[in-house]
Amino acid sequence: MAKSAAISTRTLNRRFADELGTTPSRRLSRVRVREAQRLLETTNWSIERIARESGLGTAQNLRTRSGDVVGTSPARYRTVFTDGGSEQ
Repeated sequence: MAKSAAISTRTLNRRFADELGTTPSRRLSRVRVREAQRLLETTNWSIERIARESGLGTAQNLRTRSGDVVGTSPARYRTVFTDGGSEQ
C-alpha cells in the first residue's frame, strides 16, 4: 500500500493510525476475523476452511486472531452466537 501511495511504510502506518486508530495490519486482521465470524454464523464449514476462505490461512492463525479481536475461539463463538451453523 505504501508503494502504491508513493510514501514510506512508516508514513503510511502513521497516517493510517491517525485516521483509523490502528495499523494497516491490525485493521486487515480485524476485517478477516469479522469475515470469519460471518462464515461461522452462516455455514457449517470446518474452522480450517473458514480460516482459508477468510484470508487467515490456517485454523491456528484464525484461533489466535479471533482471541485477539473477539476474545474467544471460533468454536466457542459458533456455539454461543449461532445455532451451530447451517449448510450453504
